Amino acid sequence: MMIDFDIKVQSVLTTYHKRIATENKLMQTLPLEEGMKMRDEFLLPVGREVGQFLNALIKGSKAKTILEIGTSYGYSTLWLAEAARANKGKVITLENNPEKVVYAKEKIEEAGLIQFVDFRVGDALESIENATETFDFVLLDIWKELYVECFDLFYSKLNKGAWVLGDNMLLPPHSTKETNAYRKSITNKKTFTSILMPIGSGIEVSHYKNYEYEI
Repeated sequence: MMIDFDIKVQSVLTTYHKRIATENKLMQTLPLEEGMKMRDEFLLPVGREVGQFLNALIKGSKAKTILEIGTSYGYSTLWLAEAARANKGKVITLENNPEKVVYAKEKIEEAGLIQFVDFRVGDALESIENATETFDFVLLDIWKELYVECFDLFYSKLNKGAWVLGDNMLLPPHSTKETNAYRKSITNKKTFTSILMPIGSGIEVSHYKNYEYEI
């Protein structure tokens, strides 16, 4: 699946992909313990395949109010924001690390998409609880132990037909307990159809219908 972006967006994506390639080579040379200590310095992005999927799903579903939980360095934010522009919508993106937000803002501005992104810095749970918006699309991509708490907070703010995507469902393997708990929370609501897609590190794609299914 190829998406034809304008030159500004494509230029920033190229910059990101060069950084990803450099960091991937570096990580391969580091002992595991040292790599874990430095992980906050790395992009650790959703990847091109997932980015393209997110972008296409937002455009196809005509989602306008998009919540991203975990901005990091803004790679996935770029894919979301380009789709938000096409839909005349907005991305609300949450991040606890202000240094990462500075970098992400620079890249989003370089891409010409800054007016389509609302950066909110601070604790994700507090930001979700305080949000007054309702959402057509949610991307969960933070520490896995927070997935269920985040879900419980934004569930009541979902619009009918909303899409909820949880990243890193298959990798890393040591997060299986947390990812299983999140998937169980989705199932227990009985208001979603949901599928685990084996792209990137695994992404749970859940469609909210706002009424209970017989399961």
